[in-house]
Amino acid sequence: MNESKMFQVSTLQALALGYSRSVITVEELLTHGDSGLGTYEDVNGEMIMAGGRCFRAREDGTVEEAPPDAGVPFCAVSFLQGKRTFDIDGIESIGKLKQLLDVKIEEDFGLNSMHMVRIDGFFPRIDARSESAYRSHHMELKDVLAMTQKDFFFENISGSLICVYFPDYMDGINAPGWHFHFISDDRTRGGHVFELVMERGTVRLDKINTIEIRLPSEPAFDTYSLKEASGEDIKKVEQGE
Repeated sequence: MNESKMFQVSTLQALALGYSRSVITVEELLTHGDSGLGTYEDVNGEMIMAGGRCFRAREDGTVEEAPPDAGVPFCAVSFLQGKRTFDIDGIESIGKLKQLLDVKIEEDFGLNSMHMVRIDGFFPRIDARSESAYRSHHMELKDVLAMTQKDFFFENISGSLICVYFPDYMDGINAPGWHFHFISDDRTRGGHVFELVMERGTVRLDKINTIEIRLPSEPAFDTYSLKEASGEDIKKVEQGE
């Protein structure tokens, strides 16, 4: 496998405006990647795909393996090859981690490419969130999360960050910049990460220049005016606000 490809389900614009219906099942999704992140039908928790297995972080930060027939409305996955590997330490915030990763991808002339990253390490603290399901139609993601999102934190924990990067010009298709989900080594805890402290870690990074997008096929998808999705609302949701 020489070329990495990002496989994405739907668009972040659609999810932000409330399209949270199933587009693909976990079983089929696993034929398109072994690493990635997203969510489940009705925004029923955070998806962490790691090592060819698909997990769901519940609203309390506990984790279960997703059943094969679980529906997926939005995600981005790839087969992680680890084309670049390096060690990092002393990361005091998620902002510092983003800066370091920006430098690494810029060294490879990658700021206009997509990237899939896995970081295995030890974390003195991780601030995260997840949510429970809420069935709605055209209710914006920020309003759903205002009712269902729960914040939690982990301390002195070993695990993996699954990270995706999309360039600025792909804003709306996905969130520009870095997006992080976490799962513990014992696969019992995880969620969407909005702050962290990392003592040490090993980074595996792939630069990706090909994307395949699976759009919803049902007529309801065409009732959404995707360009109306608020970039500011998306940013706040991604940052855990």
